[in-house]
Formats: sequence, C-alpha cells, structure tokens
Amino acid sequence: MEILYISILTLVAATIGTITGFGTSTLMIPVLVIFFPPVEAIFLVAIIHWFGDVWKVSLFRKGFNVRLLVLFGLVGLATSYLGAYISLGVNEEILLRVLGAFLAGYALFVAFQSKFKIPAGNITAISGGALSGFFAGMFGIGGAIRSAFLSAFDLPKAVFIATAGAIGLLVDSTRIITYFTGGATLPRELWYGLILFIPVSFFGAQIAKRIVDRIPQNKFRVIIAIFLLAIGIKLILWP
Repeated sequence: MEILYISILTLVAATIGTITGFGTSTLMIPVLVIFFPPVEAIFLVAIIHWFGDVWKVSLFRKGFNVRLLVLFGLVGLATSYLGAYISLGVNEEILLRVLGAFLAGYALFVAFQSKFKIPAGNITAISGGALSGFFAGMFGIGGAIRSAFLSAFDLPKAVFIATAGAIGLLVDSTRIITYFTGGATLPRELWYGLILFIPVSFFGAQIAKRIVDRIPQNKFRVIIAIFLLAIGIKLILWP
C-alpha cells in the first residue's frame, strides 16, 4: 500500500512540477517524512526528481536557453554540494520560513505589479542559481527559487520548462552523488518501488505537457506566481 500511495503522490507532484518548473519535492517531501526518516525521504525524492528533470528536457526539448543553463547551472552545482554537505546539521525551520516569506512576497508583488520583472541580467541568473542550488541541496526544495528568478526573464513556456529541467538535472545529479557518498540509502522496498515511481513520473510529465500546450503564454507567468504564493504560504505555516 505504501508503494501505491507514493505512486499516486508521484503522479500528482510530477504533473504540477512539470507545469511550474518546481513543486515535485515541495509536495512529496512533507508527506514522505511522516513515514520515513528525512534523509531517506529527501534521497528518494531526489531520484524521482532527477528523472522528472529528464522528462522536462525531453518533452520540451525544442525550447532551451543555453546561457541561462550555464549561468544558473554552474554556480548551482557548487552551492547544491554545499547545501547537501551541511544538510544534516542545520535548523531547517527558520530558513524554510524565511524562504516561504520571500516566495509569498514575490508572488504577491508579481500579481499586483504584473509588469514588474527582476532585472534579467547575469547577476540575476547567478544569484538564482546559487540560492536554488543551495536550498535544493539542503532541503531538497530549490525549484521554487529557480522558477522565481527564471520568471524574471519572461521566457516562452517551452523554454522556461526545458531550461528549468536542464538546470535541475545538473543540481540533482550533484546532490544525489553527495547524499549517496555521505551514506544515504533507501529501504529495499523503496528501491523496488522506483521501478513503478519512475514511469509514473513520466506519465505525469506527459499530462503536464498537454496542459501546458493549452495555457496562453500571457497567462503562464501568472500561473507560476500563484504556485509560488501557495508554496510560500505552506512553508511559512508548515515548514
């Protein structure tokens, strides 16, 4: 039954995560830590998330921004390693509440000032890569920060999702290796469960692609802001 429930959770999280560029970890980790130790939950979701990144890149491969991939990805690799390395000894609650406040505030500002954009330059990309990589490594939650900064560039839908997936792929590869070499592992039933979780995540990505194709480009940034607000409120109230 655990495998079935995790599969359903994976389907929902993969669908939302593909549409918005984030949300897979944010939805799955709070549920899984109820039943598994935090390190096991983060490690399992990191693996599922890695495959989700692969699906984003493959399904939206016509859209890609190499410059943002380099600027976000390279610094994100370093900070994701740092975050993963210190993840076992940090007080999560305060940092997650601060992150939630930032995301909620940014989302509300975008909603009421729809024409406002973070300056879409190299400093924005590097800052976004550093913060998203660090939070991904430390808490398994970094995509929301990445999407907040990527939304500043007002990218076409396919480019936004493919670029977010490619950056996530780099960051997730780094933190999975760091977790594994640091001694993280999974119970045997969860290793077997991945045989089901991985194709289910692909099915969720396929559903998401059909939904994204129906979303008007001028509404896409607003949808991202709504999800950022929801995640921000969640982290403030239930970090």
